[in-house]
Amino acid sequence: MRHSFVDAIQDSPLTLARARVLIHLERNEGIRQVALAERLEIQPMTLVRMIDQLASEGLVERRPDPDDRRAHRLYLTKAARPQLEIVAQAGVAVREKALAGMSEDERAQTLALLQRICRNLAAE
Repeated sequence: MRHSFVDAIQDSPLTLARARVLIHLERNEGIRQVALAERLEIQPMTLVRMIDQLASEGLVERRPDPDDRRAHRLYLTKAARPQLEIVAQAGVAVREKALAGMSEDERAQTLALLQRICRNLAAE
């Protein structure tokens, strides 16, 4: 699925790494940089470089954390919306490709089972 997603975004300004950051920020606006690095399973310094680039392009902004003056919270800007739309369209295309030939019942069952697997693993 990852390879199909990369193929789907190849004509856009996105990379897989940038797309992952934007997706996680959309789902967790206001997250601290350290927490986002943990979610992405990357080193904080690697994330800092990506956030620097996204911020310089006007896609992400850092705001001081009101609870910790040393930390920053991350927010998407309106300028990130077109790139998130590209991500969403690529996601739909990959899902359709992956689920091709399945009935609606088979699709629903597959998705339900995958969600259960995720919940089981997250509960560890």
